[in-house]
Amino acid sequence: MSHRKTLTTTSSGFTIVELLVVMAVAAIVSTFAFTFFNTTLSQYFALQQNSISFNDLASHYQRLANVLRGLTDISSASDNDLSVYAYFSPNDAYVSLIHYYISNGQLLADVTPLNANPPNGTLLTAQKKTYTIISQFVSVPGVSTFVYIDGSGTVLPTPVTAEHTVQIIKVNLAVPSKAPSLTNQSLTLQVSLRNRKTNL
Repeated sequence: MSHRKTLTTTSSGFTIVELLVVMAVAAIVSTFAFTFFNTTLSQYFALQQNSISFNDLASHYQRLANVLRGLTDISSASDNDLSVYAYFSPNDAYVSLIHYYISNGQLLADVTPLNANPPNGTLLTAQKKTYTIISQFVSVPGVSTFVYIDGSGTVLPTPVTAEHTVQIIKVNLAVPSKAPSLTNQSLTLQVSLRNRKTNL
């Protein structure tokens, strides 16, 4: 009687189904990782841009404060429009008529120099220059760009007709945020006009 041995061979490897499952899982993990890192990187760059934008806004804030702090007189004053006599550049020999206003999403300043200080000076209109103070200015609904306050702390209605009563000018500045999830970046400066020359 003879016994026959049957040999069973086991193959080591993966079936096509197993390979497809592994590839699908790898694709899902890769997509998740890419989305996560891409979003994180985008947010990082947006926050970095916000930081640069805020530093620029702070620089404009300081420049505007210096000009308004040294003004000698106010020509006209309304919510989004202000004209003053002031030194626009520290090297100016005489004051200029500086007109701040908003146009096409920008805060601009028309600077017209004088050939002498008031009351003797006359405007050199041919030398008027327009400067962009803030290129991407945001007008916040319900918030005036310029707010005028008298000596008792009362907000004056605009347009101000008695400009000599203005003792404080509050300026609200805002620029858009680079990150969609963040609100606009804003700064409010308040400048006291105690040193204004009232005899001009």
